[in-house]
Amino acid sequence: QVQLVESGGGLVQPGGSLRLACASSASIFSTNSMGWYRQAPGEQRELVAVIFRSGNTNYADSVKGRFTISRDNAKKSVYLQMNSLKPEDTAVYYCNVWTTGGNFWGKGTLVTVSS
Repeated sequence: QVQLVESGGGLVQPGGSLRLACASSASIFSTNSMGWYRQAPGEQRELVAVIFRSGNTNYADSVKGRFTISRDNAKKSVYLQMNSLKPEDTAVYYCNVWTTGGNFWGKGTLVTVSS
């Protein structure tokens, strides 16, 4: 069973920045991708950003140019730098890891963008 530990959520004003981090217990050699999803109240969970083993990335249109996903293979961690945050970015953000042994989720971290 893969364990994912998320950190970095909180309350931020519109236009501000936050950095989310997720540490994985999975071997980097068995990890196909690491990513972030979010779920706002009353909404379905949606992809925010993903980084593949190749280093390729994919972003939701709503966050392109504002969010950056990165990883540190040595720390088996993935990060999401979020800039120019908007109230509509408010959601619970979930770390996701897709490995050769399955698909795993973190417990989520709340990001609230409000003045």
